Amino acid sequence: MRKKTALAAALAATAVLTLSACSTTSSTGGKSSVAEVSVPEAKPGTVLDQPFEKPDLVLTDTKGKPYDLRAETKGKPTLIFFGYTNCPDVCPLTMSNIAIAEKSLSKAEQDKLQVVFVTTDPERDTPAQLGKWLPGAGDPSFVGLSGDFAKIQAAAKSIGIGIDPAKKEGDSVVSMHGAQVMAFSPETDKGYVVYGEDTSPDDYKKDLPKLVRGEKP
Repeated sequence: MRKKTALAAALAATAVLTLSACSTTSSTGGKSSVAEVSVPEAKPGTVLDQPFEKPDLVLTDTKGKPYDLRAETKGKPTLIFFGYTNCPDVCPLTMSNIAIAEKSLSKAEQDKLQVVFVTTDPERDTPAQLGKWLPGAGDPSFVGLSGDFAKIQAAAKSIGIGIDPAKKEGDSVVSMHGAQVMAFSPETDKGYVVYGEDTSPDDYKKDLPKLVRGEKP
């Protein structure tokens, strides 16, 4: 895997420059759901010179209970991704790649690793919807969070990830969200490694053991 260091500020500045679009047919009324996904220029496994603070965020998990991100993941290796269940490719592929890689870890390592999926489309992604989608797209152990969009957007922005509210354009629902996965250290609780949408299961397999230990990949 190719790696390089990058300033957090530079990552935030480039997060919305490169866009890709995808579409699919919705299960309701034949409407299409279009996702414009922004990604940074970084390669998989970019170690940040200036780590991000973990977002101060309290949302609702798939069981309908409040989930305090900082409190629940304190001292634990954590991967955070912002996406939505109607995304036709990037979001389910990202969750699947992480799930495949996670299975290569020992049971003890799997128990430590926290994977958190925060919806960028809370109007449609209710806790119940996330609870149905996550086990198939990723793994039953993954945490799904929904809640106030403004809070979600602010949390994403705080770690250099841009998202816009979903909007209707004719018969389509259009959304834009950063496709990065941010890894937080169990030692410092700060986001110090970022992964782009091209990160493969093998890339994650190589890095996850080190991330679990709080090391730089």
